[in-house]
Amino acid sequence: MPDSPHDQNATAVADPTTSDARSLRVWRDMLFAHSIIVQELGEELAEQAGLTLAQYDVLLRLRDSADGAMRMGELAEGVLVTTSGLTRVVDKLESAGLVERVRLSTDRRGVRVSLTGAGRDRLRDAARVHREGIRRHFTRHITDDELPALESFFSRLFTEARGMPAVESLPMPAMPPRC
Repeated sequence: MPDSPHDQNATAVADPTTSDARSLRVWRDMLFAHSIIVQELGEELAEQAGLTLAQYDVLLRLRDSADGAMRMGELAEGVLVTTSGLTRVVDKLESAGLVERVRLSTDRRGVRVSLTGAGRDRLRDAARVHREGIRRHFTRHITDDELPALESFFSRLFTEARGMPAVESLPMPAMPPRC
């Protein structure tokens, strides 16, 4: 019987039927599947809607905010890019007329980013592309019987990994647009 974690890993590699080996395979498969699906979704969004996934995420967060606008700091907390990456994404969206920056009169350093009409239109088109891609590359492979187990698993994983509430309380990035 293995005594140390190193011995356990060696056993898992030597015997691919162990629970550890199977878990490592599932982890690896999830990483590869995620990478491939994200790449496919990104390519489809770029080709069909003229947006990167990061740009789509920013537009989506703005749309889901109370008034279609957010301070840069708030936006940075809810998107999947770094703070410096967010500045570049917002620069490109602003150049394309999809968002606008507004200086706050109460805080000279504060800036709010707001969604423009053109941004809402682009988001509507992009959301359709994104939803179709998610269905094609991901959800069509999940049976109705598998869905509850996956929901439970990802809810636990998210809560434990981030110390945050389950996903139900967070904005969903692929929801149909309310634009």
